[in-house]
Amino acid sequence: MSYAIVVSSRTGNTKKLADIILDTLKEKEVLYCGEISEEAKKADVLFIGFWTDKGTCDEPMQNFLHGLKGKQIFLFGTAGFGQSQEYFHQILERVKKEIPEGNEIIGSYMCQGKMPMAVRERYVQLQKEDSNNKRYEMLIKNFDEALSHPDQMDFEQLKKVLLGLENNNDSCYA
Repeated sequence: MSYAIVVSSRTGNTKKLADIILDTLKEKEVLYCGEISEEAKKADVLFIGFWTDKGTCDEPMQNFLHGLKGKQIFLFGTAGFGQSQEYFHQILERVKKEIPEGNEIIGSYMCQGKMPMAVRERYVQLQKEDSNNKRYEMLIKNFDEALSHPDQMDFEQLKKVLLGLENNNDSCYA
């Protein structure tokens, strides 16, 4: 069985998860590890990592997924808004819809990831313009909570999911 890790990581968060996966697969035949590339399609099992853009994976990753045939796929990703397994599940379900029939999803993992500082600055500006809107306070709080993610606990949880995958357990969400 051959493996590839394909990652689209705007802020480096998802790349950190890819590094954990690569370390976990060190005893396996990893043909490719890097950004979106046709080279990755030569592997039997693809670990596909994405950052969340408008509630799904980014467009270049969507295009890559559309071209997959007969692969086993493990999806992993990060989202700036987090701490909700339900939200992560919704994102993963949207991403799965991008994958053509004939491929098999063998597992998945998502966690929160930090966002660019420009996002916080935009929230602060919007809060100044509409100080009665409590939503901006919540967005700023979430931004600040995301700054440490992915963290060591996120990495350990990913390792557990990968171990479960190796032991033929059902797909896991975390």
